[in-house]
Amino acid sequence: MAWLVLLVSAVCEAIWATALGLSNGFQELVPTAVFLVALIASMLGLGWAAKHIPIGTAYAVWTGTGAGLTVTYAMLTGAESISVGKIVCLVGIIGAVVGLKLLPDADEGPGVHPTGALATTTKT
Repeated sequence: MAWLVLLVSAVCEAIWATALGLSNGFQELVPTAVFLVALIASMLGLGWAAKHIPIGTAYAVWTGTGAGLTVTYAMLTGAESISVGKIVCLVGIIGAVVGLKLLPDADEGPGVHPTGALATTTKT
């Protein structure tokens, strides 16, 4: 469930980033309102997901997914040019995000608990 919430909050990040660009410096009412709602939803989702997923992983997935979606939307709508280099970079971002999800957590040694507290695990 935490991963689903994280992905939805990343979509909200892409929405607020796009709305920010369309708001004309917060001069346009509708994009500004969309920006605010999506920003709040995005932050709440990231905050909740970070209770269940280590913050480093959660933040990397959130920013990578949001950035990838934002650039993809901009390219599809013609707001940004499409190039082979950009496509390669987007594939790299997607690969990194998938890798963070699929790689197992370390079972040994010190680590940082999702709350930020230093934690150690022992193998029995």
